[in-house]
Amino acid sequence: MGKENQIEENLIRQLTALKYIYRPDIVDRKTLEQNFKNKFEALNRVRLTDSELLRLREEIINPDVFAASKLLRERQYFQREDGTPLHYTLVNIKDWCKNDFEVISQLRINTENSHQRYDIILLINGLPVVQIELKKLDISPRKAMQQIVDYKNEPGSGYGNTLLCFMQLFIVSNRSNTYYFANNKNQHFQFNAEEQFLPIYQLADENNKKITHLESFTEKFLTKCTLGEMISKYMVLVESEQKLLVMRPYQIYAVKAIVDCIHQNRGNGYIWHTTGSGKTLTSFKASTLLKDNADIEKCLFVVDRKDLDRQTREEFNKFQKGSVEENTNTETLVRRLLSTDYTDKVIVTTIQKLGLALDGTYKKNYKERLAPLSKKRMVFIFDECHRSQFGDNHKAIKAFFPNAQLFGFTGTPIFDENATYKTIEGIKSTDDGEKSDKTLLTTRDIFQKELHAYTITHAIDDKNVLKFHIDYFKGKGSQNPKPGEPIAQQAVTEAILEKHHAATNHKKFNAVLATASINNAIEYYRLFKEIQKQKQAGNPDYVPLHIACVFSPPADGNKDIQQIQEDLAQEKEDNKQNPEEKKAALKEIISDYNRQYGTNHAISEFDLYYQDVQRRIKNQKYSNKDYPHKNKIDITIVVDMLLTGFDSKYLNALYVDKNLKYHGLIQAFSRTNRVLNDTKPYGNILDFRSQQEAVNQAIAL
Repeated sequence: MGKENQIEENLIRQLTALKYIYRPDIVDRKTLEQNFKNKFEALNRVRLTDSELLRLREEIINPDVFAASKLLRERQYFQREDGTPLHYTLVNIKDWCKNDFEVISQLRINTENSHQRYDIILLINGLPVVQIELKKLDISPRKAMQQIVDYKNEPGSGYGNTLLCFMQLFIVSNRSNTYYFANNKNQHFQFNAEEQFLPIYQLADENNKKITHLESFTEKFLTKCTLGEMISKYMVLVESEQKLLVMRPYQIYAVKAIVDCIHQNRGNGYIWHTTGSGKTLTSFKASTLLKDNADIEKCLFVVDRKDLDRQTREEFNKFQKGSVEENTNTETLVRRLLSTDYTDKVIVTTIQKLGLALDGTYKKNYKERLAPLSKKRMVFIFDECHRSQFGDNHKAIKAFFPNAQLFGFTGTPIFDENATYKTIEGIKSTDDGEKSDKTLLTTRDIFQKELHAYTITHAIDDKNVLKFHIDYFKGKGSQNPKPGEPIAQQAVTEAILEKHHAATNHKKFNAVLATASINNAIEYYRLFKEIQKQKQAGNPDYVPLHIACVFSPPADGNKDIQQIQEDLAQEKEDNKQNPEEKKAALKEIISDYNRQYGTNHAISEFDLYYQDVQRRIKNQKYSNKDYPHKNKIDITIVVDMLLTGFDSKYLNALYVDKNLKYHGLIQAFSRTNRVLNDTKPYGNILDFRSQQEAVNQAIAL
């Protein structure tokens, strides 16, 4: 039964039952092109002469799969022999279900120097868009993938100079195991030694249960409308990298859930997709699909910090050039909200700008100007939807836009169990029972219902994020520290210096040290400087680690700093005590930084310094040859900053000397768990506060 041709016959039988037409007569390049001609003429209601067909073939066949994929999805122009214009499409792009779906087997593209046969190819309107390679049960699908990669790289394979250039997806199966992946240009389409290039997918259902058997896979994935939708809606052409991406199953379910909810006008909802699972792509897709929904006036994608505004805009524009503009200030935001221009239908903005626009007491009467929009149907999509300032803004939005629908993406939802947390270190409850505990709104309070969940456990199983490797540091003494109790900072500094090389794979990666307060951060910064100076004095060959430190300065009425601090509870509180000392220390830290890196940052332009630190951490990805180590940061000392929303694949270690709980803990740990390749098997956590219990609770939740 397991013989390849038997598996093939069964699959063809199943596809025919799904209303594909089996075409045993299409066996080579000539019959393939003749069939394409017939389909093309029928779709575009035209008859082509032989020489027109030749010219059309020349125009559409493109060795660049990215260019061919764009051609497949757009209207094109062709000039007939008699000079009349022909506006055509290769497939019915308005309704992909209405195309002709055919299946062919053992096709030979018999170019001069190659006799390859392709097991099964699916044609949409005569164009080969899916190739299925079948193997015997005992052959690993990995072998079949390698075969596809090798075939594609052969000069005579036909992928560059025949209609095979339109291939979108490859499916590989040995019947019990089935994988699929997108076609791509060669630089994105190879297995290198670390196997990091080819993102390979397994299908899953809404509850993330894998669908790997060929028959059930075919039933779920290859029905005509589903496949048409997959290619037309759920593949993304990443312009900036010239790369084809196919969305993961959980991303597709989330997008569908949001789109359906809006279509049926069924209230709000939230998507629980764990940190690192590609939420930006999911939200980008949801907002672009809404662009074509005439009932919706605007779709706003709302982030909670300026640096995320920048990061999200760059990502959105990476997926599609110019898809969102920068809102330099609230005025621009208001103007674009009122604009009827199609390009202004999707807007990325910060929650602070949105708050100002809806603030009736604000001197610039934005709220009055927005009145005409008030009753319209608006969609708001919130990224990481439960920051401290979220509650008030949420009320303002609901009050002003009663017909709005709100959707939240979160990697770490807030449930009743983790809604109360100690916000600030060092503030005790007062005698009259005033506590520093704070109760957050739960995610459900705000967004009503969960639309789709993909948790950290799912993501680790799928190898979409890494596991954590957690070490609890016990110190040298005989007494074990109590949970949450700090160890002397000198001992922590020495332990980090001793372990850093091993933790970061000999400085291939870099690390963050999370501290409990600004004073602690300053103290650590000085200790690292001092201890490393002593080491150098004792050993001229000692190479010191590059230590950077970043925390926000006292705001002193500076709007930018106030905005940054809305999400930095500890720093905001700390800056109220002895602000001048904090300022002096930060100036000293910045001036050391300028000396080390040849920059000229100042505390007055704090945001530029903060951006530079982030960029330098990310530049760890370059080899020391391309970007000498003297430009890099080994360890960044932080209090609240960088512990949420910051992404870098080359950050692999977190040193923890602060008490963390629930969503705060998962968020902070998740800075280290982005997948890279075999040199980064897990995110390394070194905890100096014996927080086993807190870790177990957070992960259980």
